[in-house]
Amino acid sequence: MKKARRGSYEKMWGTFAAIAIGLAGAAQAMSADHPNHSESLPSMDTIKHLHDYQVIELRRYTTTDGAAPRFAKYFDSYFPEAFEQLGAMVFGQFLERANPNHFTWLRGYKDLPARPVVNASFYYGPLWREHREKINAILPDSDNVMLLHPLRPETGVTVLPAVDPVLEEKGAQGVGVMQVIAIKKGHEADVAQQAEALFASYRMAGVHPAGILVTLDVPNNFPQLPIRTDGPWLVWLGIVQDNKVLQNQLKPAMKTAAQTLLDTGLLREAPELIELNPTPRSRLRWLSDAQAGP
Repeated sequence: MKKARRGSYEKMWGTFAAIAIGLAGAAQAMSADHPNHSESLPSMDTIKHLHDYQVIELRRYTTTDGAAPRFAKYFDSYFPEAFEQLGAMVFGQFLERANPNHFTWLRGYKDLPARPVVNASFYYGPLWREHREKINAILPDSDNVMLLHPLRPETGVTVLPAVDPVLEEKGAQGVGVMQVIAIKKGHEADVAQQAEALFASYRMAGVHPAGILVTLDVPNNFPQLPIRTDGPWLVWLGIVQDNKVLQNQLKPAMKTAAQTLLDTGLLREAPELIELNPTPRSRLRWLSDAQAGP
């Protein structure tokens, strides 16, 4: 009788254990399918040391026909962390919507003396030597480069956390937008003052301003990489949540601002609006206010 009762207890506990293991497995599966949202938020605390880049290159490359997506994959795979290790910053990289063979990116340096040091280390270093042949084969023009600096200290280019390849499986989201304003020489301060007042109208839900930059008019201290000398320029940079916000809200405001500035007679040509798709690993991308918070 005792042996029979002991056997029934063992069967009962075995059943309980099986149920418990099954529930634990189900909970684990549910957790994998529905990860804790707080774990998916990039932390701004991790990039507090990445700030104060006073010299910025706006680099607009032309690839061979149809090669821009391939170039973007090479760039994302090989280069952002390489520049970060050297003390520079790749703020973001994009494909231009209106120009299918254009690849645009922004690189920042702590100061002007850092520029030749970083570039010499990179372009004469092992990573570029390994990949330059296949890169240069699809990159006929890399000379469209503006050397810029923040209009004011607080208008430098935003640095966001790197895209997390595990938690951001879809890669960088949103739309990049640039407004490039060609100023008549000698009128930089006047145009900048008027433009800043107009840029205030771009502050709206679904738009994150990411920088206001002006030409840094100095000699090229790394002549192996040409820079444009046909400035001065003023550049507004932002990230938009989606196409609806871009088309219905931001672009009308930008069109009004562009016409207002053009009517001053202080511009060399009409402002250029550039719409940009971030590459999968672009730091500059759409993050909600909660995600971009500390």
